[in-house]
Amino acid sequence: MSIELILGGARSGKSRHAETRAQASAAAVTVIATAQALDEEMVARIRRHQNDRPSAWRTVETPRALAATLSREAAPGRCLVVDCLTLWLANLLDGAENLPPGADASALPHFTEERDALLATLPQLPGHILLVSNEVGLGLVPEHPLGRLFRDEAGRLNQQVAQLADTVTFVAAGLPLTLKAPG
Repeated sequence: MSIELILGGARSGKSRHAETRAQASAAAVTVIATAQALDEEMVARIRRHQNDRPSAWRTVETPRALAATLSREAAPGRCLVVDCLTLWLANLLDGAENLPPGADASALPHFTEERDALLATLPQLPGHILLVSNEVGLGLVPEHPLGRLFRDEAGRLNQQVAQLADTVTFVAAGLPLTLKAPG
């Protein structure tokens, strides 16, 4: 069993790196896709990702119940690629624009439950788990409260998953930099 967290900015090559790592595992691969095709631009992005993957790979779409899906799909000799934690988090933050000023994400239905389930489930999973996530904390402080909430929760989630991961890699300009290695 191993957990890898692959971080990077938009178009950094993090998904491509995860796919390369999955192919190198020589295991049966299942992609756990968290994106929702809510507009034409997102449909095109999803299609591009699908076309880039080997046809033998399975895809399971999971916009919210990630821990349950991972528990169901993980198995010895199988590699799961979660692409990506950031979109999953955005799905969980749906409705945050209606929170009162100063409220945090724990006030959202299912947010804490789903996040805590993921963090409790990851160390129990058999097989090889690759988790892709955006590093969103390197830019300017977002102007709007919802943007700041998202940035803060993404940063917290990345830190929590990094603590559980055996390997953490940061990808910039298609180049992987190992931040944490096994051992």
